Amino acid sequence: MALDWQYEISLRADGESVVCGCDEAGRGPLAGPVVAAAVILPDGLYIEGLDDSKKLTDKKREALYNKIRESCIDCAVGHASVYEIEKYNILNASMLAMNRAVEKLRIKPDLVLADGNIVRGFKVRAVPVIKGDALCHSIAAASILAKVTRDRLLDDIELMYPGYELGKHKGYATKAHRQALLEKGISPVHRPSFLKKLLGTK
Repeated sequence: MALDWQYEISLRADGESVVCGCDEAGRGPLAGPVVAAAVILPDGLYIEGLDDSKKLTDKKREALYNKIRESCIDCAVGHASVYEIEKYNILNASMLAMNRAVEKLRIKPDLVLADGNIVRGFKVRAVPVIKGDALCHSIAAASILAKVTRDRLLDDIELMYPGYELGKHKGYATKAHRQALLEKGISPVHRPSFLKKLLGTK
């Protein structure tokens, strides 16, 4: 299936006029926080090129980021720190980031459509949408805002913890990143539970 407003409309119940899409970025990397975004779009809005953020180039994501911010009714981002990822596990930390993003919206939604197969903790009705970033406009928009926000954050973190090239690979397990970890050890922005196999720790 392709992005289609009918998919989002079909998930609404009576009275749910304000719908937001929610998605996260950064579940898989070895370093950095997980970042989520919540986006409320005008019904029927068509943003040319809108798609799952993972299918887009950096340049296209940046351009769409600006278009989404300019045309959305409301949007917000939320984070879960490395400490929270370690304390609660990455799934629960992702849910925490999503909840924070929704709570920061100025306009409170009646319904949250969240990418994935699990929703937890939302104060309004929330529906999980598997591969939602490829099906729902608002989730696709949220995926782009979350990804661009996190990428920019990793650029800043690289300045604080040089030598790992965090701004280049955004914390993912590239060969250069793994080698840097073996040579330098972990930094405060790395996720110890993700590095047990690589570093031989418990």
